[in-house]
Order: sequence, then structure tokens, then C-alpha cells
Amino acid sequence: MPIENIPEIYLDNKEKGPDLFVYDFMMTNDVVKSKVNLSMNMFSFLQVGKKQVHFADTSITVNHEQSLLIKKGNCLWTELLDRDNVYYCKLFFFSEKRLNDFLEKHVDNKPSKTEEIPFFIVKNDRYIISYLNSLNTISSAPTIFLENLLAVKFEEIMLYLLNKYGKRFEGYLYSLISDIKSPFQKIVESNAYSNLKLEEIAFLCNMSLSTFKRYFTAEYNASPGKWLQDKRLQRAKDLLEGGDLKSSDIYLEVGYNNLSNFSIAFKNKFGISPKEIRK
Repeated sequence: MPIENIPEIYLDNKEKGPDLFVYDFMMTNDVVKSKVNLSMNMFSFLQVGKKQVHFADTSITVNHEQSLLIKKGNCLWTELLDRDNVYYCKLFFFSEKRLNDFLEKHVDNKPSKTEEIPFFIVKNDRYIISYLNSLNTISSAPTIFLENLLAVKFEEIMLYLLNKYGKRFEGYLYSLISDIKSPFQKIVESNAYSNLKLEEIAFLCNMSLSTFKRYFTAEYNASPGKWLQDKRLQRAKDLLEGGDLKSSDIYLEVGYNNLSNFSIAFKNKFGISPKEIRK
């Protein structure tokens, strides 16, 4: 039984796939126990037929009234036709980076514990049906517009399910994120709140500054200066909102050597001074 690498088999450019990708899958023959390697997390919005998925330590079966969010990795799945000899589902793939960006934007605190469950069942309610129709509507848009529209549609479905299923869905989303970080990421993130300059962090990574900047942008999809400043100022805001600390207590802790520079950067980002946060 060959292994199907998904979504690569659906992509024109198999070396570099998009962060978001939608694929309409239809078949008219039962397929029993395909070996599947998912390289991206995936929504399987089932609309006609049944789907059974076997994971390492559990399995799940859904029908056209349900859909699945499936964690990337290896699994076996069976696709069964309905009475009209048709199977149809819409697959929506998303990268871990997209998921991280969503969680950073919309979820305040990571749960202390997350269950290691490889799937999440979604009920195909009226909103989901309407959502899938909207995906059909935008599918013919030019590529440059489609990429932006998919980014909006990804955030839409995540916000809807977060509102509908609450903490259970939030915990599942965090369970999808790999804890494995590259040595480069470990060095960068362990120094995110230090007062080291970019060239000093680059040195710790055994890179020239220009190489470090290129590598950083490829890894985080942002410039290192902006990424570090945003991290440090958000950390400062969180500390000040605790109510027990002043700017003079924290500016060194969040990577600034000068209180005045910290206060100016803080006001430029948040529109208020650090002192106003504590009022």
C-alpha cells in the first residue's frame, strides 16, 4: 500500500506549498485504508459520504453531518460512498505558522495542559454550510486575491469554532503546535527579552548579521528588529498591567538600556505612555 503525501499530491509546486490551501476532493469508488502522511494540519469538511480515520492509539468515524480537524502526521483513513455512490469533502490545509499567528492574536494565555488528541469533531451546522458555500464562491478568484481571501476565511472559521466550542477547542489548537524548536529558534527566543543587539544575537547563532537577518525573516516571516521590539513591548505592557511595577523597574528586563527610549517606543506602539497603563 503506497503512502500518500498530502497535500503535496494536490499541489502544482510540491517543493514550496502555500500556508493555506483548499482542495475539493470527490470520488465514486470506495477507498479502504489509505496510508496518509499529512504535512499540514487539515480541516476535512465532509459533505457527502463517510470517513473513518485510524491514528496511533484511537480512531474516529464521521458522516456528512460532521467534519474533522486532523493533526498533521501519519494516519490511515477509509472513505466510503453514500447511497448515490459519491464521496465529497472540502479539505482546508493550514500551516503551523498560520495557527501560531492566530493564537497570538486572539488567545491571551496558553492553557497549562493540552490533551494529545489527533482530531476534533465539528458539527456541520448552518453556519458551517454557509461558510463552505462562501469558499466555493471565492475559489475562482485570481491567485493574488485568493491568498488574501483564504487568510480572512481561515481566521473566520477559527474564530467561529473558538466561540462555539470555547476552551476545549482552544486547548486542541495548542495541542497542534510542535514543541520542537530549531537551535536557531531556541537562541532567538531565549534572548527575546535581553538587551543584546541584533549583531550580538547573530554572533550567538554563529552567523553574520546579514545571514542572520535573511534566516530570521525566512523563519519568522518578519524582520528581526520589528519582531523583537513587538515581543519586548508586549511583555512590558503585560508586566505594567499587573499593577505592581513601574517603567523604571522593567525597562532593562524587556531589553532596553534607556528608560527614555523605552517610554518613546512604548507610546509609539500602544498610543499611551507606560505611566498611563498603571492608572
